[in-house]
Amino acid sequence: MIVGLGVDVVDLARFERAVSRTPRLRERLFAESERSLPLRSLAARFAAKEALVKALGDAEDVRWVDMEIASDATGNPSFVVEGPLGALLARRGIGALHVSMSHDAGVAVATVVAERLP
Repeated sequence: MIVGLGVDVVDLARFERAVSRTPRLRERLFAESERSLPLRSLAARFAAKEALVKALGDAEDVRWVDMEIASDATGNPSFVVEGPLGALLARRGIGALHVSMSHDAGVAVATVVAERLP
C-alpha cells in the first residue's frame, strides 16, 4: 500500500551557485559516497532527498547525510535504508522506498514513493 508520494525539482544553475558559494554544502547534504559525483547528479540526489521528506511528511531525527542514495550495477538508484533513516521507516511501518531521478535541460527532478508492505 502506498503511504506517501513526493516529487521535487531543482534548478541546476541555482544549485551550482549554492554549492560554489558554500562548499560545505556537499558535506552537510551528501553522504561521503555521494560527494564526488558531478553536480547534476548531486542536484538529482538533493531533489530525491527533498521528495523523500515530502513522501514521509517529515524526516524527524534524520539528517541529509542519512538519506544516502546508491546505484546498483545497472545504475538504478535506491535509498540506503539503515541508521536513522532505517529506524524512522521501521517506526512508520514503511517497508519499501522507490526513487526515480533525472536531469536534463537545466533541471533535476526526482520522485519518491513510500510503500507499506503487508
